[in-house]
Amino acid sequence: MPFEPLTAISSIDGRYRDISSALLEHFSEFGLIRKRLFVECEYLIALSGAGVGMRKLGKEEKTILQQLSQISTEEAHVVKKIEKEGYEGIPATNHDVKAVEYFLKMKLAKTSLADISEWTHFALTSEDVNSIAYALSLRTALQSTILPALDEVKDVLLALAQEHAATPMLARTHGQPASPTSFGKEMRVFESRLARQMEQLRSRSILVKFGGATGNYNAHMVAAPETDWRAFAKKFVDGLNVGYDIRIELNEVTTQIEPHDTYAEMFDNLRRINTILLDLSQDMWRYISDGWVGQKTKEGEVGSSAMPHKVNPIDFENAEGNFGVANALFTHFSQKLPVSRLQRDLSDSTVERVFGTAFAHSLIGYRSLLKGLGKIDVNAGAMLEALQTHPEVIAEAIQTVLRREGVEVPYERLKELTRGRKVTLEDFASFIDSLDIGADVKKRLKALRPENYIGLAAEIAKEK
Repeated sequence: MPFEPLTAISSIDGRYRDISSALLEHFSEFGLIRKRLFVECEYLIALSGAGVGMRKLGKEEKTILQQLSQISTEEAHVVKKIEKEGYEGIPATNHDVKAVEYFLKMKLAKTSLADISEWTHFALTSEDVNSIAYALSLRTALQSTILPALDEVKDVLLALAQEHAATPMLARTHGQPASPTSFGKEMRVFESRLARQMEQLRSRSILVKFGGATGNYNAHMVAAPETDWRAFAKKFVDGLNVGYDIRIELNEVTTQIEPHDTYAEMFDNLRRINTILLDLSQDMWRYISDGWVGQKTKEGEVGSSAMPHKVNPIDFENAEGNFGVANALFTHFSQKLPVSRLQRDLSDSTVERVFGTAFAHSLIGYRSLLKGLGKIDVNAGAMLEALQTHPEVIAEAIQTVLRREGVEVPYERLKELTRGRKVTLEDFASFIDSLDIGADVKKRLKALRPENYIGLAAEIAKEK
């Protein structure tokens, strides 16, 4: 059966391919091969003139190397042939990074750089290349795709917060009617939570290793003992940060692999972001269920195969489901990747290849959430009506004012009046009239309504 979106096993390559395709260059096998080649080519450029024995390269020769890393998919197939079958006299390596090395040597042999061929992968282990390649993939995916999508979500939430800053809404704690809030302020809560996590994500660095087979520069020091290899490695890695906010930094204390602690930190950060947005999705689902938020209909769209009236909150449900899948993977990444038997085992390798799946489900969730938020219509009238059916929520305000006025056991008196009973504003008025307090205080308490008892919600919602 030929591969196409309809025959894909994974929904991210099938149903949601239009969304997940934004991540192809970062997490596909093709993308990984290109980044490995990039590392190998940049390493050759760095070795040039570093005093390790390799001749200096001219400007045009460096350009050739930079161009060699920008391979086509057809050339990437050649790399895979070298790995799996062998190609033009090169035996099958059964090793993906070694296949990249042999491919590059083959390409160099056809240029003016044939004489530097054996400097390819000099003193390196495959994890030196992989560590940087995956760091590049994670960084570019975050900066080009994930963070921009999250910025969109944050901007929409901020706009809702400001537009509905003073739209009064019944709050619920433990599922029960509670002191009123505003719809805008509740949106601001999510915006604020998201902004904090995004700032942490942007400020994170990704540690990589570049110290040879077991992280000690063993072969480096035998081959060129006069070179400060630690300084060389740091300079090489630092040079990869030009034009990027998220930094890649050298971890100078590693085994054969970089311990992946910064991966775990990043994935936990993304998991928190997704959890916040999952929380938002569930709240929006409830607001829609209660009729406080409507959904704009689309001509020809069907909500149910049996019930013609339905307009289901499918975008928020879709987001919730995808966040759950992504977070399951992020949790596994964070728990598994920092654990490696002795100086290394290969169990991290197969897990790293699934990074794109978690990122894709996250991105699908963000797009679904944005789609849902773009269709909502806040029903301020329904919110107000629901709020006004629960006048008991002003009991908190009354008992608090009475505490200040020195009235004895005000909490208990309001509890007796309201708990488990249906009360009206008239009941409160009669209660207030019975109190031995000043006329101005009585007037202020009688003016209380659920809809004007929102405290500083509007101000909190509008703050930037």
